[in-house]
Amino acid sequence: MKRTAVIERITKETQIRASLTIEGKGRYEISTGVRFLDHMLELFSKHGGFDMSLIARGDLDVDQHHTVEDAGIVLGQLFSKALGDRKGINRAGYFVLPMDETLAVAAVDLGGRPYLVYEDRVKTRLVGDLQSELLEDFFHGFTTHAGANLHAKIMHGRSNHHKVEAIFKCFARAMKFACSKDARLKDELPSTKGLL
Repeated sequence: MKRTAVIERITKETQIRASLTIEGKGRYEISTGVRFLDHMLELFSKHGGFDMSLIARGDLDVDQHHTVEDAGIVLGQLFSKALGDRKGINRAGYFVLPMDETLAVAAVDLGGRPYLVYEDRVKTRLVGDLQSELLEDFFHGFTTHAGANLHAKIMHGRSNHHKVEAIFKCFARAMKFACSKDARLKDELPSTKGLL
């Protein structure tokens, strides 16, 4: 059975409608009004094998903060809802990815305890049209609402575009493994506590 979720988040700052199928084929429909963020979410969907739709309308006339952060919140809510009781999942996953001169690592634990350690080494205010300082807010929103511990780090690199893209690709592939199920443990919660 495919694990799916639909979320609608409406605030005075943003209106977001989104859906997720974990066992997808990497199909996506993304529109946030911030084209570089769209691109990152598209490649997250493709590299994770997740079918995903995320349509956001935000107060971009103020700035990008609410839209970017709320997109991260909704992504976290999608995964939390789609994963359900989390029985049988691998729970943790990691990936190391070279992208030309850049090397990124991401490790995630879907154990219910939100925490973020993030270091992208981006040295410019903008990457494409995205305010780069907001990336940490995006991932913080995700971890808080997914109940995930995420470490995402650039080990070295030159191109700021490559740094951000490598992080999203690593994040996708780490999530792909963490969300996947172990048939031997299909009815087991991946915790000695008996609770996530």
